[in-house]
Amino acid sequence: MSELFEDIVGLDKIIHEPARLAILTALSSCISADFTFLQRLTGLTQGNLSGHLLKLEEATLIEINKKIVKKRPNTTIKLTPLGKTSIERHWKQLEDLRDRSRLWTKEDQSSLE
Repeated sequence: MSELFEDIVGLDKIIHEPARLAILTALSSCISADFTFLQRLTGLTQGNLSGHLLKLEEATLIEINKKIVKKRPNTTIKLTPLGKTSIERHWKQLEDLRDRSRLWTKEDQSSLE
């Protein structure tokens, strides 16, 4: 059963970091989102959100598009195809790990009786 815990430790840390997981999860439910929306949704500061977006962009999980709209900067973010499959796979891994951990707990309890 140590494989369960090795799998937990082996989760993709780029995706699993809480702020990035929140960003990717939000983006997985829409075509794209603007910077301000993601900032309000996650509660991150501008600098913190920018840093996380940079890491996700470097990992080719998101695309960032910057343009000027009505003389104001506008930044939109969307998942890449790799980002879409990665966040789906990550949530599936989490669900699988949760299910496996429940089995481990039951086995662990029965061995103590």
